[in-house]
Amino acid sequence: MIRFTKVTKRYPGTNDALSEVSFHMAPGEMAFLTGHSGAGKSTLLKLIALLEHATRGQVIINGQNLAKVPRRRIPYVRRDIGIIFQDHRLLYDRTVFDNVALPLIIEGFPEREIGRRVRAALDKVDLLRREKAYPVTLSGGEQQRVGIARAIVTKPPLLLADEPTGNLDPELSAEIMALFEQFNGVGVTVLVASHDLDLISRMGRRMLTLKDGRLVGDTGAGAAA
Repeated sequence: MIRFTKVTKRYPGTNDALSEVSFHMAPGEMAFLTGHSGAGKSTLLKLIALLEHATRGQVIINGQNLAKVPRRRIPYVRRDIGIIFQDHRLLYDRTVFDNVALPLIIEGFPEREIGRRVRAALDKVDLLRREKAYPVTLSGGEQQRVGIARAIVTKPPLLLADEPTGNLDPELSAEIMALFEQFNGVGVTVLVASHDLDLISRMGRRMLTLKDGRLVGDTGAGAAA
């Protein structure tokens, strides 16, 4: 599903954000990406989501070399990737329902299908009762759940999360991680960037560790040989 081969990313006027990173994640695998602030976690996720492009090396997602994706095809590749951000990135002038529906509207789904999918996604994150609420009335944990519902509403085979529990207390953080495990349990490939070592060490999953842009550790369940 995800294969990095000697991937380097250099931003103009800076050192390498990533340097010679190589790893493979199989379809249906769940793993955590960890490391200090500035280690390269967000950059790695941006390369997968085609928000950035590698300077050198190959990034292959589901058999497709991202370096060969034409600009006009990028939105179609992203349809297979659900992305969850730490800061939620919700539209505060729209209801919970409308926020979750946005990816489906962009893709041109019929109205009836949009309603069915949005409510199913909200039900999975236990927010169906809040579909008419506005994000400003929700707690931080609830806002993060809206972001998760929006990411899964298109039923993507790959789910990326960038520090999804960074602003949450330990109990809510554990609940969010349990949601990711549920999605992984039905075959979704899940890669979560997190600096919360205490939490992710209890998950018993594969851990990819970055330090100064280099992959310095690959341990746990499913780790590459």
